[in-house]
Amino acid sequence: MTSGLPSEAMPPLTDWRDAMPSTRHRYSYAFLDEGAKREIRRKMLKAVAIPGCQVDFGSREMPIARGWGTGGLQLTLALIGPDDVLKVIDQGADDSVNAVNIKKFVQRVTDVPLTTDTAAATLIQTRHRIPESPLGPHQLLVFQVPIPEPLRLVEPSERRTRRMHAEADYSRMWLYLYEDIVKFKEITVGARYPVIVNRRYLMDPSPIPRWDVPKLNRGEALFLFCAGREKRIYAIPPHTEVTPLSFEDFAFRVEDFHGRRCERCGARHSFLDEVVDDESGRRTYTCSDTAFCDQRRRENRHGSR
Repeated sequence: MTSGLPSEAMPPLTDWRDAMPSTRHRYSYAFLDEGAKREIRRKMLKAVAIPGCQVDFGSREMPIARGWGTGGLQLTLALIGPDDVLKVIDQGADDSVNAVNIKKFVQRVTDVPLTTDTAAATLIQTRHRIPESPLGPHQLLVFQVPIPEPLRLVEPSERRTRRMHAEADYSRMWLYLYEDIVKFKEITVGARYPVIVNRRYLMDPSPIPRWDVPKLNRGEALFLFCAGREKRIYAIPPHTEVTPLSFEDFAFRVEDFHGRRCERCGARHSFLDEVVDDESGRRTYTCSDTAFCDQRRRENRHGSR
């Protein structure tokens, strides 16, 4: 059946995709709706006001699977603004799959510039590391947290752990560490080392290595922690006292890299990853913080000229 109009008068056929708004304009700024951002910001302010205390929030569905950083991503999207510069690291690396995908997504829904330079970033989302370069008062560090409850090692009941926090009853955690020393002559907690924040709350600092725990104490940046699956936010404001649990006769200590150095930049004072060559079996070490390592290599090249 024809319309009876001459062919010259027929409207040109168009692709349905042309009628759709661009991807950038299909969502509100930073993906989350304004109501969700307001709620997350309110809960974040409460967490900042009570350092180390876990605050419940309504975790939203995100376009990544739970366990891949949905909590950190929600905090990042609730806080980021057009003037921010974003850096994302995973285990210290800027170019891992997790970090690259999160960076691409956030840039797509915000248009903010990305960087690998720690000093240039205003907002850093991280998984399992704190950058080696010192952070300043203008910076936010958002941690992806898989398990926020530090007492989960010693108490499976959520109701009981809440009561233990309310009463500041952390004797079972002290006992756990003491039994570790008796059995192994060492505290075997390598990551998620429990810390006391502001002399009040026991806190899980997310699975950062012991090497990074001292950086939390009286830091200049604001540290924010968010667990999407567990629906918890907690924070360490700038210049807050953070103390790892230790005994008078058994002090807290970090990983020992004495006698080792980075194979790429020669650093002897950074957290090192061990690399084993499958063919020769040779063990070498490289900096976990790739941006820090690349910066040292550039400085070494300029210094040798």
